[in-house]
Parts: sequence; C-alpha cells; structure tokens
Amino acid sequence: MPCCLAIPLFVFMGLVLERSRIAEDLLEEMAKLFGSLRGGLGISVVLVGGLLAASTGTVGATVVTMALIALPTMLRNGYDPKLAAGTVCTAGTLGQIIPPSTLLIILSEVMSNAYQQAQFEEGKFTVETISVGQIFSAALFPGLMLVGVYVVYILVRAYFQPSIAPAMDQELLGKPSVSRIASVLVPPVALIVAVLGSILGGIATPTEAAAVGAVGALLLAGFRLGNGRSNLLLAASVAALLLVIFLAGSTTIRLQKSDLSATDWMLAAIAVALLAVGVSGLAQSILRMWRSQLLAPVMTNTLSISAMIFATIIGASVFSLIFRGLGGDTRIEELISAMPGGEMGALLFVMALIFALGFFMDFVEISVILLPIVGPTLLMMGFDPIWLAVMIAINLQTSFLTPPFGFSLFYLRGAAPPEITTGMIYKGVFPYILLQIVGMGLIWFFPRIATWLPSILY
Repeated sequence: MPCCLAIPLFVFMGLVLERSRIAEDLLEEMAKLFGSLRGGLGISVVLVGGLLAASTGTVGATVVTMALIALPTMLRNGYDPKLAAGTVCTAGTLGQIIPPSTLLIILSEVMSNAYQQAQFEEGKFTVETISVGQIFSAALFPGLMLVGVYVVYILVRAYFQPSIAPAMDQELLGKPSVSRIASVLVPPVALIVAVLGSILGGIATPTEAAAVGAVGALLLAGFRLGNGRSNLLLAASVAALLLVIFLAGSTTIRLQKSDLSATDWMLAAIAVALLAVGVSGLAQSILRMWRSQLLAPVMTNTLSISAMIFATIIGASVFSLIFRGLGGDTRIEELISAMPGGEMGALLFVMALIFALGFFMDFVEISVILLPIVGPTLLMMGFDPIWLAVMIAINLQTSFLTPPFGFSLFYLRGAAPPEITTGMIYKGVFPYILLQIVGMGLIWFFPRIATWLPSILY
C-alpha cells in the first residue's frame, strides 16, 4: 500500500494544527462574523469543523478539539445543550468524509485492490485502478454538501425556535476585522488548497502532498507561536519555498550535464539559496514548538496512531490471505449473490453490516478486514468503485454518530462539560443522523454527486 506512506504525514499535519490552537482563532473570528445571526455560533462551529476536517483528517482529534473550545462557548451563550452537543459531535465527524482523510486513503487502497481482483475474476487482465486523487475528488462535493445541509438545519431550527440558538451580543463579540479574519482564515485554507490541489491536479503524489502539508503545518504553528518581527524569517521562508516550487515547475535545472551554461549555474545557486532560507524558517518553527512543549506530544501521538493503523493493516492482510486460502471468499460471494433484491439487495445488506460493525470496530478494521472480502463481489455486480467508496465513507461517518456505541459519542462524552449528559448527546445527534441518511439517499439516487468531479479530472 504505497499511498499509506502519506498517513503518518497527514496525522502529523493534523496534530500540529490541533496543538497550535489555530482552531480557537478560527472559531473566534467565525463567531464574530456570524455570531450576530440566530444560530450563527452553530454555523461557525460547523464551518470550523469542516476546515479542521480538511486539515486534520482524523475524527477523534477534531471532536475533542471542538468539544473543548466550542461547546462551553455555545452553552455560555444560551444554546440548547442538545443542539450544541449534536452540532459539535457531528461537525467533528466531517473528518471522515472531507479530504484529506485517513479513511479515504485506506479506502482508496482497499477499493483499488478489490477492483483489480474483480476484473481478474471477470477475465480482464489489462486492469484499471483507482487512485487516492479520484477518491478525494469524489468525496469533496458530498462532504461540502453535508456541511451545507447542517448549516441549513441550524438556520431552520433557529428561525422557528429562537431560544435554542440565540444571537450573540455584538458588543461583547466586537466588530469583525477583515484583516484579522484574513490572517486567521487564509493560511489554513491556503494549506488545504495546496495539499488537495496538488493531488487533484496531478502535480504531486499523495505522499508528496502530505509532506507539503506537514511542512506547511509546522510553518503555520511557528507563526501562531510567534509575533511581530519574530515572524519575518518565517514569512521569508514561505516565500522562498513557494519560489522553489515555481522554479521546479517552470524550469529544468540539470547539473549532471557535461557543459553547464551560466543560466544553469545561476538557477542552481538561486534554488540552493532559497532552500536555505526555507529550511531556516522551518527550523525556527520546530524550535518554537519544542520550547512550547508541543513537539514531543505531537511526535509521540503521530507514532502511536500510525503504529496502530499499520499494525491493523498488517494483521488484516494476513487474515484476508488465510480467509481466501480456506475458500471463505467463495462462501461470501455465494451469500451476497443469494440476497433477495439482486444487486441493490446485496448492497443494502453490506451497507447495513458495515453500519452495525461501525458500533464496535474502528474504520481501519472495517476497511482492511471486511471490504477486501465483500468488495470484489459488489464490484463484479457492476457498482462504480469510486461511488461505492464514498457511500461506505458516509456510512461509516453515520455509524460513528449513532447511539449507543458511536465512537464520536464517546469522544464527546470524555471532553464535554459535566452539565452535558449522555442522554443530551444522544438526542442532539439524532436529527443529524437523519440528515446523514438523507445525504446518503441523495448520493444513492444521484451518483453523479460523487462521480462528476473525478470524471472531469481523471
């Protein structure tokens, strides 16, 4: 699984952004922008959750972060505890579906292997594959659609029940500053665009884009931990690295030629000088994180999360080989093919099974244990592998929200204030679960929502 090399880098990127408290700045400025509206703070939480999802790619980190910084603020401003808990919990799970998501990376590898196996079973030896970029592009519109659905729901609830999502006092909030909002919002959005754009545009592989994201997250953290003139070197390093990327894309520097021209030497010297400035700024960011005692926890958590994921992948691969060797895949194929309702009945059965397993198993286990077994059979029935991957991702996201065993519920319960009870969390997420099901239904009946962008880009 070569693309899985990107997982530790994306995890590191997300943890750096989480620990550097960029989310707090985002929520504060979004609240100033939308807080004067009924439900405005809830809308801010959803939008920040979407940005964090695109930055971190991990559910647990996003839910806990949003619970710590957003939930107390919502309660202090008179929000209904059930609505506040449900909004925070649901916004945190967007990390499952909005790229770059660890789940989507694993799904791309698993579905690609299943697609190749299905083609071999059908006698096609010139097989097609699917890439991480295709899955990312397919999940982009559904993820944004869910964000839009959540925002509309909050606005409707606030309109008909003003007391559960009151507007914030504009005098306490202060006037929104365009320069301040831009300084807080533009850097993480630019990082997200750089990472996703390089993958979707075919400029970089997922691993290379993840490396760009990790470096960018370190530089953003350095900016956040510094101020004033101390950030001049970081600004220069960002500009230098951008110029290096521009030079690499627009010119060719060949130092191995026997006859080097003056232009070659000049370009090489410029590139080395720019890299030196960029590396010095990166070193300053790393030093600031070290002095702030943020670097060691980030590295430790990155190692533990990555080790867990790769250990699960290795164990699941061994299990799948043994299962196939004993003929288990044939039994599963016969079981699924015998389902009433034909192809749709088989798909509903598998989706229900994945949904139920989501109560007890993490997405990694479900993706690398179950999908290699059932995936080839479904794909041989004619389902689009890209569409199927998006449906599975949203299904897992929904199961993470569903009481009584949804993982996100436990994440929120552990970080929520004492006045938020488990019953409030369950009642708060229920409307969002219905919205998730509606979203899945739209993608089921209108698959172009997921397949349109990949069909244009690839």
